[in-house]
Amino acid sequence: MSTTTAHPASMTPEERQVRNDLAAAYRLVAMFGWDDLVFTHLSARVPGPEEHFLINPYGMLFEEITASSLVKIDMDGNKVEESEYNVNPAGFTIHSAVHMGREDAHSVMHLHTVNGTAVATQEEGLLPLNQTAQLIIGDLAYHDYEGVAFDHDERPRLQKDLGDAGSMLLRNHGTLTLGATVAQAFTRMYFLERACEMQIATMSSGKPLYPTADPVIQKNEMIGKGGLMMTADGLIWPALMRKLEREQPDFRD
Repeated sequence: MSTTTAHPASMTPEERQVRNDLAAAYRLVAMFGWDDLVFTHLSARVPGPEEHFLINPYGMLFEEITASSLVKIDMDGNKVEESEYNVNPAGFTIHSAVHMGREDAHSVMHLHTVNGTAVATQEEGLLPLNQTAQLIIGDLAYHDYEGVAFDHDERPRLQKDLGDAGSMLLRNHGTLTLGATVAQAFTRMYFLERACEMQIATMSSGKPLYPTADPVIQKNEMIGKGGLMMTADGLIWPALMRKLEREQPDFRD
């Protein structure tokens, strides 16, 4: 495939690192089976004062994305470097809203998985049925569905609904997470997707549910808020990067 890519000589080491991490996240999303053809999107803020961020070239499969093929855009959705690819307009609306509304949102991930969308469509949302859900439910927000996100007027409402949460269920739509790093956004997404998958499996069994005592749920919520992100950069992400280096080392290209 012929693509116009960013030149390594023209970028700072800090930008190169962010590109590597974001490209790795795209590959991992495909590896975990969370991708949706060329749709959904992951983004990351480029270090520096320009308020630029990186997003996928619209039309490439996640398994094809490399560090240099990522498209750099500004907060108005304009490409700031040459690329033969455009960006997903709905992706720009959602991601720009989060990046603009949260200074700590250096990376934002949005997916349309079967289980994540199923739970987002259930009236009760994510339930504290198990340890995984209990660890994240205290950091979870909800945003009502307003149709395909082409309308920039939706951004203030999305920002308000997100508040200071790290994860969100977009009603009838999918999942969203953010982080101070790509590693943190990915770790939040892993736990959110895992909890949704567990909920669908549990509810599908039709069997009576074994309850968790409220004090235990509250304890796990506090543990999740205080400790989950501590594992992201130092433990989880290095292990995932080693896996990619073994299996798909071209993500750095």
